[in-house]
Order: sequence, then C-alpha cells, then structure tokens
Amino acid sequence: MPVPLNVLDLAPLVAGGDVGDALRRTLDLARRAEQFGYHRYWVAEHHFTPGVASAQPALLLGQIAAVTGHIRLGSGAVQTGHQTALSIVEQFGLLDALHPGRFDLGLGRSGQAKKEALAARPPAVPEEERVVDGLLIPKAFSWAPIFASKRTALASSYLQQPGAEPLALTEILDQIEALLAGPITDDEGNEIRAVPGEGADLQLWLLGSSGGESARTAGARGLPFVANYHVAPAKVLEAAQAYRESFVPSAALSKPHLMVSADVLVAEDDATARRLAAPYALWVRSIRTGLGAVPFPSVEEASAYEWSDHDRHLVADRVATQFVGSPQTVASGLRTLQRVTGADELLITTIAHSHTDRVRSYELLAKEWTV
Repeated sequence: MPVPLNVLDLAPLVAGGDVGDALRRTLDLARRAEQFGYHRYWVAEHHFTPGVASAQPALLLGQIAAVTGHIRLGSGAVQTGHQTALSIVEQFGLLDALHPGRFDLGLGRSGQAKKEALAARPPAVPEEERVVDGLLIPKAFSWAPIFASKRTALASSYLQQPGAEPLALTEILDQIEALLAGPITDDEGNEIRAVPGEGADLQLWLLGSSGGESARTAGARGLPFVANYHVAPAKVLEAAQAYRESFVPSAALSKPHLMVSADVLVAEDDATARRLAAPYALWVRSIRTGLGAVPFPSVEEASAYEWSDHDRHLVADRVATQFVGSPQTVASGLRTLQRVTGADELLITTIAHSHTDRVRSYELLAKEWTV
C-alpha cells in the first residue's frame, strides 16, 4: 500500500485576487481533497506575507471543519515563539470540542530559529549539491541575511509584546502537555484548568527544517515529526536521521513516525505542468529576497520577468526540488522521496494561479498514487 498523502495549504492569494478569494479557494480545496482521499488537510501560519492568507490556523481550521466531514485537520505549523501555551491549547481545544477527534496540533519554532540562524557560522567548505539514491539534495540556503533585515525587525516588533522572549521548545511543550492533561496545581493546592483545552483529543506533531532542536526534541519525546523538504531540501536527510537517532518510545508512538513535505504541480502531461509551474520560481524569489511571498503570479507575468544570475541562484534549490509533471512523472519522484527518506506519510503543497489547475493537480496525483 502507498503511504498516505496529505495537503499543506497556505491559502495563497493569486495576482488579481484578494484575501476573500484565497480563503474561499481553500474551503473548496479542502472539500475536494476529502473527496479525493487525502488523509490530512493542514494549514500553515505566516505573518506579514502579502500572498498568503493563512495567518491564523485555528480560525481557518474551524471554517474548514464546518465544510468537511472526516478528513483530519491540522496546523503546519503553529509558531510557538509568537503565542503562549495557553492560547494554543485553548484555540485547539475549542476546535476539538466542536469537532471531536479530528485535529493535529503541528508545532514549529519561530523566534528561536531566527536567533540560531543569525548566530550560525557558515561551514568552512559549503556542501555541494548531490544525488542520494535518485533524490536531489541541493546546496543549503542561508536565511541569516533575511532574518537580519530591517523588514524582519519591523515584523518582529509586532509579533511579540515588548521585552517578551519566546520559551524554549521543550518548555512550551511541557506547558502544552500539562494544560492538555490538566488540572495544574501549585504546592498550596491552587488549581487552574484550560477550558476549552483540557482533555482535548489532539495529536501533537513537531515540524522542522534541519537536524536541530525540533527533530531531536520530537524524537526524545516520542512525537511524530515532519521534515520540511519543501522549505529546506538540503537538510531533509539530516532532519530524518536526527529524529530517528533520538527517538524514544512514548505512550503516543512505539516507533518513529516521519512525514516529509514536498512542493508539487501535476497536469495531464509534463509540458503542461512545466508551463503552469513557471510562476513558482518568481514566487520563491519574492520569499528569498525578504519581501514575503507575493500573490502567486500568472504564467504571463512569469514569462515576462527578466531573470538575473543572482535571481536564479536565489531560487535554484527550490525550483530543482519541486516535483512537476504528469501524474506518472510526479508520482515516481515522490516515491523516490518517500523511499530515500523512509517517510511514513507525505505532505503536499500545490500552488497555481488558476484554482481549477490547482484542484486538478491534487486530483490527478491522488488517482495516480492509488494505482
């Protein structure tokens, strides 16, 4: 049996569209994904991003739950550096109270990861692009210049209260798990409860883009883990290895459970898919230049853009690791990704300027995956 396919949706705006249009497309895609047989439908959390409407996962998931019946829903991922454990537990506890047993609480670091990127030193000898058993592992991309930019500083000033410091990942996980288990008492017998939240039937996940703290923490706590090939393809094998090496069985899992993400676009044939995927490079460029993802361009806008060598270098790893083509071409590439990483599930993101093309991509892949 093939491993389960899941959807990661950013609720992307497209050139000429608006936020309402993007959100309505997400609700329609969620209904279709359930019909096509996808196992999970997750939404991302992004802030100050002109082309992404999924700023508040819990709010959006509530709307998706109301128009779907059984597909599992989740966050990919709630950014723990911007919220308290209580706010996270209350939001997802409310969702579980209304739609019991359907939610995955995917968590990721935010402020902590930025600090590490700024402090990190580049390797003395940069790793070269390589192919591992058929899977492309490109050179790593450094986010440090973007994290050090004035735009990032401006955004950060609105993401946290003045003087606030995000909790370490292990600390916020401790608080989340304590609130879910509840009640919490002090040494004098005083008691607090998260209502809604306490006793919620949520599956916790961690997401990460390297073999660093997120991967190791997921393993040490016996949680399922998502390795972000679509964000940091250079680090996916490192992330998977670190997770497995640190894994300790828990009440939730007796063995590691790994999901791997991928950017995908499927059409009836390879040539059509490549044409529809052409705007992806320009969209990635907007991210990599620190502007935040712009509304997804049209094919015509993308074809009119004049690329410099610097532009091509900025996006090379993401473009080379996007799976584009016919159902057979893409399914073959995803099977390689699954085999090399040992993934137990795959998490698919598809963005196209036309909603029809986007829905069709998910439909064609689902049909091919079950063959």
